[in-house]
Amino acid sequence: MISPNAPVVVGIDGSDGALTASRWAGAVAEKYGVPLRIVHALPTLGRNLIQSAAAVTAAMMSYQQDCAEMFLKAAAEAVQTDHPELSVSTVSFNEPADQVLIEASRDASLVVLGGKSVTPAAALLLGSTALSVATHAACPVVAFRGDRVAPGDGPVVVGADDSPAAQAALTSAFDFADRFGLPVKAVRSLSLSAPAEAGVTIPLLIDWDSVEAAELLELTEMVDTHNKRHPGVDAKCFVEPASPGKALLRHADDAQLMVVGSRGRNALAGVLLGSTSLNLLHHSPVPVMICRAPADHV
Repeated sequence: MISPNAPVVVGIDGSDGALTASRWAGAVAEKYGVPLRIVHALPTLGRNLIQSAAAVTAAMMSYQQDCAEMFLKAAAEAVQTDHPELSVSTVSFNEPADQVLIEASRDASLVVLGGKSVTPAAALLLGSTALSVATHAACPVVAFRGDRVAPGDGPVVVGADDSPAAQAALTSAFDFADRFGLPVKAVRSLSLSAPAEAGVTIPLLIDWDSVEAAELLELTEMVDTHNKRHPGVDAKCFVEPASPGKALLRHADDAQLMVVGSRGRNALAGVLLGSTSLNLLHHSPVPVMICRAPADHV
């Protein structure tokens, strides 16, 4: 069981985005009443690097090793300026970042990753620290996006189907929203085509209004369960006639955080994290939190 004082861990690489992610993570740690741990490690290598790319990678790793302490000091000073009372520690590892952060997640309340969005090609061909950590971490993982140094006053948007991973996402979304005094938007996708296994051959004859009403009722009941634990959170439910990724992105513009569950369990899932999570990692303009059901933790 993770300690109530488990730190928020943020992985940095010296980029401006990682520095902003550190400040955002510091704001979250302060609200959660836990320490912040800033971690620097080596880049996660991609697959099948050609010789020239391997040489560039070696040079990049040498640069990261040489500058690690400088990167950590800059991040810690920026966080302490924002949150002078927050307990902040730093640590550097000469090991791949995904391995380091997955291990750190076992004793963390949250892992935050600064860095670029994840493209489908990168996910399939090169691998990604974000994908690897999100697939194997023992706690929720936030892929930082945008330029906010702290959550504002917009809603927390969470995807909510009927999976155990979605329940984990709702739990994390309501907890985050409650701590920051934010509303929650729970979003469920409603595809306008019937699944083949349903045996429906004339989907246009389906009473979609009744289907939507039933989905909204089920979503509302699910959300009410979490709302009772966090009665101060203003929660609204939405059923969108779109794929899950597009349904969530419709609510991204004014959001402070996007939360989604992931069913990933193995190495293949690390490459194919799931279309919804991958879509958000690629397109979301705000931080994306990926949660896994407890049974999926490795």
